[in-house]
Amino acid sequence: MATAPVALAEWLGYATPPLWLELLLDVAVAGVIVTIMLLMSAIAGPWAKRKITAMFTDRIAVDRIGPFGILTIVSDAVRLMSKELIIPDGADRPAFDLAPAILPLSALLGFAVIPLGSGLQLADPEIGLVYVFAVSGIASVGMVVGGYASGSKYSLLGSMRSVAESLAYEIPLVVTAASVVLLTGTLQLSEIVAAQQGTLFSLGPIAVPAWYGFLNPFALALFLVASLAEVGRNPFDIGEAPTEIVGGYITEYSGIYFVLFFLGEFLHIFLSGAVVTTLFLGGPAGPGPEWLGILWFAVKVWAVFLFTQWCRAAVPRVRIDQMLEIGWKGLLVLSFANLVLTAIIVGVIA
Repeated sequence: MATAPVALAEWLGYATPPLWLELLLDVAVAGVIVTIMLLMSAIAGPWAKRKITAMFTDRIAVDRIGPFGILTIVSDAVRLMSKELIIPDGADRPAFDLAPAILPLSALLGFAVIPLGSGLQLADPEIGLVYVFAVSGIASVGMVVGGYASGSKYSLLGSMRSVAESLAYEIPLVVTAASVVLLTGTLQLSEIVAAQQGTLFSLGPIAVPAWYGFLNPFALALFLVASLAEVGRNPFDIGEAPTEIVGGYITEYSGIYFVLFFLGEFLHIFLSGAVVTTLFLGGPAGPGPEWLGILWFAVKVWAVFLFTQWCRAAVPRVRIDQMLEIGWKGLLVLSFANLVLTAIIVGVIA
């Protein structure tokens, strides 16, 4: 399946478009993807997160500004971006300025290879899955740089916790994803989505799609738990534990820099949801015509977001030692067991 820039070039009558047109189309498609992701994050952060948490905890949440409180998004954006940017005396200024941009940038780079549906995909490399894990891992660099550059022991401790968490759960995440690669025989994300087309089995009028989440629900569960740790949601939000280390690596950040960290957090949650959707939920597959694909993709990604918010509201935080033990002694062992079992099944079938 052709990527969006290639499809647009063919629609304009170019089998091989000139370099200037190719760059223009790439920028245009990238702008559309970035706009969609920023809008979703803007809705999720100031508004949807509060509404969902309020539903779980029997509270009212935001309802004063606009219908259903939706204009809280605008008021919060103005309030946060107009606040004074305070630089600590002991901060390493170049690194302090750079860190907030790394988190959102690493997430947005990951969306470049995700097939969002309705033909919206910027690039489709053969190593797309490796690329997503590689660029999303850059976020750990931003956390370390932010914690170090702040000149605060609380920030430094928070960044070290976040890196320890990333190391403990990145390996199970990748190993679990490798079990999907064994089933499909490819790292190309469009091919992984294509391999999940069709029906797994039927129960009367109900057809169960051939999504890997149905074929291997154990792998889906492992991936979701590891993803919670990667995006810092309960029970694994130990890198920003306010009762122990104030706010972790973002303690000393204010104003627009705080907004960028906040934005990066939600972009990574949606990137995690996009990867879960692509690997286990059939990507943009759904009933109806193909042009509805991006709608189904968004529904699945928001479902994963709802799951993360449910965990945030209902699951208590674990201690740092418990978090590491769950990752190294629990998920790592289970992810390798899932990989070996998948390899045996694939070998027998093949």
